[in-house]
Amino acid sequence: MAHPVRDVSSILALARSKRAASNAAWIVLLLAVFHFLWVNYQKYADLGGPAYLLFVTRREWLWAHLAGGTLTVLLGPFQFLSQVRMSYPAIHRWTGRTYLLAMLVGAVGAAGLIATTPAGPGIQVAFAATELAWLFTALMGFTAIRNRKPQVHRRWMIRNYIVTFVFVAFRAALLVPGVMTLGPPSVMIPALLWISWVVPLLAYEWWAGRQDRSTGRVTKAARA
Repeated sequence: MAHPVRDVSSILALARSKRAASNAAWIVLLLAVFHFLWVNYQKYADLGGPAYLLFVTRREWLWAHLAGGTLTVLLGPFQFLSQVRMSYPAIHRWTGRTYLLAMLVGAVGAAGLIATTPAGPGIQVAFAATELAWLFTALMGFTAIRNRKPQVHRRWMIRNYIVTFVFVAFRAALLVPGVMTLGPPSVMIPALLWISWVVPLLAYEWWAGRQDRSTGRVTKAARA
């Protein structure tokens, strides 16, 4: 017969190891974010360079998207630090408001770029769907916290940041050697964009389901 105390101890030890792995993952994520921002700074810093000249007639939309998106992708990871959230709730709230405001600015810029892009409809649809997912997950997270449902809020904001991280994941996917030779840009760009946020969202839903089942086992063992 299983010993309840041992069961709880082993489950709690597993939870601690998962927490350590999660912290390590956030560190890797931050490093990826800073690398992405540095590469893009170099890309658009030269106002006479080919990257910027592609958007010169739409530069207002570009700068709105870059400014809002940069602030959003930087602030996101700090919103998930439990120490800050629990010890400094006011900072967490105001950082969250700044995050959402920056996201809206970035989304307005993205909408302008999507509406004015000379790319084909496949690319437009992929980017528009990404933006809708970005806005929808943020709305659900905002609604949850307004209804005083912090756990639901946290889940939705994790989903939102997964979509936010598409900035980084999509650009990284484009750099994979040989990937853009698998098909024409009109096919590969939207395909990689969809993959960059749909696959991570599905992986998160699988992980969240496992977390819920683990929590249920801890509760059941503690009551035994």
